[in-house]
Amino acid sequence: MMGKSEPRIARHRRHHRVRAKVGGTTLRPRLCVFRSLNHIYAQVIDDYQGHTLTSASTLDPETKGEVEGKAKGAKAALIGSLIAKRAISKGINQVVFDRGGYKYHGRVKALAEAARQGGLKF
Repeated sequence: MMGKSEPRIARHRRHHRVRAKVGGTTLRPRLCVFRSLNHIYAQVIDDYQGHTLTSASTLDPETKGEVEGKAKGAKAALIGSLIAKRAISKGINQVVFDRGGYKYHGRVKALAEAARQGGLKF
C-alpha cells in the first residue's frame, strides 16, 4: 500500500532529475511550475543569481476574483498568460520550461501553452 508521502517523494525525485538538465540563466531564466490540489503557481527564476524575477499564482490578489468558479485548467491558462505578460514587461521573452516533476499534461500543459500564446518562447 502506498502512503501519502510516496507520490510526493516520487515527484521530488522526478523534479531533481529534470533540474539536473534544466537550469535558468540570466538570458534564459527558468519558468517553474508548482501545482497543489486547488491552486497553481508559476515563477520565472534566474538560477545564477538565485532570484525569482517574477511570479504569478491563483492566490494573487489581482487574479483572485478572475479565477473564482473556473475549472482548474482554465485557471492554469489564466496564470500562464499572466506570467507571460509579467515576464515580457520585465524584458524576458525566452525561458526554459521546468515542469516540476509533473507530467506535461492537463494543468501544466494548459499553463505552458497559454504562456507561449502570451509571447514567451520555450
